Amino acid sequence: MNNLASNSSENELIADRVFVRESLDKIPAKRQLSVQENADYERKIIALLAAKNTVIVTHYYTDPLLQALVDKTEGCVADSLEMARFGSDSSASTLMVCGVKFMGETAKILSPEKTVLMPTLEATCSLDIGCPIDAFSAFCDQHPDYKVVVYANTSADVKARADWVVTSAIAVDVVEHLLAQGDKIIWAPDKHLGRYIQNKLGAEGDEILLWDGACIVHEEFKLKALGDMQHLYPDAAVLAHPESPLVILEVADMVGSTTQIINAAVNRPEQQFIVATDSGIFYKLQQAAPKKEFIMAPTSGEGATCRSCAQCPWMGMNTLERLYDSLLQESNEIKVDPELGKQAMVPLQRMLNFKRNN
Repeated sequence: MNNLASNSSENELIADRVFVRESLDKIPAKRQLSVQENADYERKIIALLAAKNTVIVTHYYTDPLLQALVDKTEGCVADSLEMARFGSDSSASTLMVCGVKFMGETAKILSPEKTVLMPTLEATCSLDIGCPIDAFSAFCDQHPDYKVVVYANTSADVKARADWVVTSAIAVDVVEHLLAQGDKIIWAPDKHLGRYIQNKLGAEGDEILLWDGACIVHEEFKLKALGDMQHLYPDAAVLAHPESPLVILEVADMVGSTTQIINAAVNRPEQQFIVATDSGIFYKLQQAAPKKEFIMAPTSGEGATCRSCAQCPWMGMNTLERLYDSLLQESNEIKVDPELGKQAMVPLQRMLNFKRNN
């Protein structure tokens, strides 16, 4: 049984979805640079990184040009947790976080003494938008006997309200651990990952209450179109991120986080893979397994219905041009209230300890 929590009413939930659409509509068109312009920005950025004692940390879903730059400058291309961990361990005094805003906030929480910059502060996430702190906190207050477990794709405010923060790599293990202790769970914000956890653990009744949020990229993968593609590539294994709908996960050969998907592509014997996650990951997939073939899982993007076409539009706002401007002007700094940061660090530290011990 799936217990889906709306924001407190159906009207508020609809309003949040409208907010997501409005946010998408405001994203400016990406300016295409020439090869020479990209090379010039890369050269200038490399010089500024050294002059300003700065390291770049970027997510697997960003532009391959950014990922290639990070590889050249000994930065970090990773999932959101490893981005923050790398930044915390780095000797650099400034972190340039290329991703979406919650990633910058997490980096700042783990490295409060460091300056954290981003190419733009407008890059957000539909999961973050769809879980506003006031509505979410009110829902949690209605269920005071539940442990609150939130995904990393949430604001600093939501993390501070939680008992646990998890990544997709350890979400099932943490929830299983809590259920074994007799705890009931509020899970937020991704309903698809929540349903995957419920299904995986056989959770019944009201053991896990799900917040009604979704990633606009992963929600678009469609079962019928995937089946058609499997007929075209019968020897291909399907690799899926657990933010995808449950019907996709049920037919996948492997379900896992971005890092786990990359590892599976390297270690599995198949030579072809249909990949159900953001297309930005293809840069690292092809780098990690250059002799293998990767095919993007189909989305609803036949014509005008596609909102992301397997590419996060907010991740796409991270460009070399914006990175350079931010670094040069030391602008777009991430600020987290110190007291809020301390509160958010409690569930984050539980996650870090759990991962270390398991």
